[in-house]
Amino acid sequence: MPTYHTHDRRRLQTFVRFFDNFLGSILEPLVLLDAELRIVKANMSFYQTFHLTPQNTEGVLIYELDNGHWNIPRLKLLLEAILPKNNISQDFTIEHDFNNIGHKILHVNARLICDNINVPQLIFLAINDVTEREGYKKHLEDIVSERTAELLIAKEESDKRKQIAEASLSEIEHLKQLLEIERAYLKEEIKLEYNHENIIGQSTAINSVFYKIEQIAATDTNVLILGETGTGKELAARAIHGLSLRKDRALVKMNCAALPANLIESELFGHEKGAFTGALAKRLGRFEVANHATLFLDEIGELPLELQAKLLQVLQNGEFERLGSSQTIKVDVRIIAATNRDLEEEVRKGTFRGDLWYRLNIFPILMPPLRDRVEDIPLLVNFFVTKISKRLGKTIEIIPVTVMQALQQYPWPGNVRELENVLERGVIVSSGPKLRLVDELRSMPVADSRAATKTLEAVERDHIVRILEQTQWKIGGKNSAAEILGLERSTLRGRMRKLGIRKMTS
Repeated sequence: MPTYHTHDRRRLQTFVRFFDNFLGSILEPLVLLDAELRIVKANMSFYQTFHLTPQNTEGVLIYELDNGHWNIPRLKLLLEAILPKNNISQDFTIEHDFNNIGHKILHVNARLICDNINVPQLIFLAINDVTEREGYKKHLEDIVSERTAELLIAKEESDKRKQIAEASLSEIEHLKQLLEIERAYLKEEIKLEYNHENIIGQSTAINSVFYKIEQIAATDTNVLILGETGTGKELAARAIHGLSLRKDRALVKMNCAALPANLIESELFGHEKGAFTGALAKRLGRFEVANHATLFLDEIGELPLELQAKLLQVLQNGEFERLGSSQTIKVDVRIIAATNRDLEEEVRKGTFRGDLWYRLNIFPILMPPLRDRVEDIPLLVNFFVTKISKRLGKTIEIIPVTVMQALQQYPWPGNVRELENVLERGVIVSSGPKLRLVDELRSMPVADSRAATKTLEAVERDHIVRILEQTQWKIGGKNSAAEILGLERSTLRGRMRKLGIRKMTS
């Protein structure tokens, strides 16, 4: 113990008695140190907590307690460096492995009791064992950390599921659009009156077509069907599709002559919302709808040059972009094209791309005109009369020999479609079981030397002009040129513009 003056000793003894009388019963460990950091007094809780006794504690330098196990760097920092600079108090946390009680986390409050030249300095230490609290806190932190990690993992999984769900919804929406568009196409197809369900005939010319259809149908090769208007090019396309591996999907078709040039690209390749004026929503084009199916491009010779390059890209790579989009779309589409024009001549004139012609002309099929299959006319007449009579609620059982002869002698410039129109008018005007013809069929010399040297386009132009003159230039409606030719009014107008046909005025 340090040597104190009598007056100081009395003050110290008074403080020690106060310590014993009032603070000895406090459960928190308390220690009183002198200026030399020797222990003056400790309460019972201190002795019990740290397994010490007054005999080996009082008068001992605090660092030497328990054989030096209290020589703690953090405690030295508090008592020798930090506390002397603060004449009030200082809080400090010490974490240490003690000799006889193991690892502890202690919260220490150090306070200077006396600090002047007249009164000896005393240091009061209040020690709080927070090991369990800090351990519980750490346990909670570990639980929070673990739970946070679990929540992050759950969020990542949720985000992945959300992405998968969004992708699935997007795919479902895309398939729904395809289904709706395909259903719309099928509805349009159902409304159409086809010449017949199958190509009717047994002539050598038509049997040659049947043979070629059977040869090519099962492949994915592009097909080009050539022939005059009304020879059944679309029926041949349907027959090829119906015998192909793609038959479970609808045949998607587009008439390249039925739309203005500025709309053909949108119809073929689709467009994004806002791609052009009037594009109020995204629209899938025919190529997307025909993915894994067959696309029939009728009147391919009418396709504008600028679109021929884009069509060639799809044929080469199976890729295209919608209008207003830079995203490349891949499709698997089989192309069947048809035309009544001489594409080789168009290539020479520069109105049709040669590379596109070679891509399409892999397997050409020529549909014979009706005048080259006269032996099929009786079969066609019986088929059409039966079908039309049933639709009109009539019964036509007799076809006079003179009528059949007239039908076989007529050269049928409008081919099978013109034959069907003539027979429908005949059924309408026939009041009994015998077929009457309302049309005066006048044969024209097919061996005319001038006609023999005409191009297909010139023959078509002459025929359209002749029908227009016959109908007094009535383009649409009943008994019009469009009806006789078996064309839509818009298609006929397009052909007239293409061929430069205009009504001459006097």
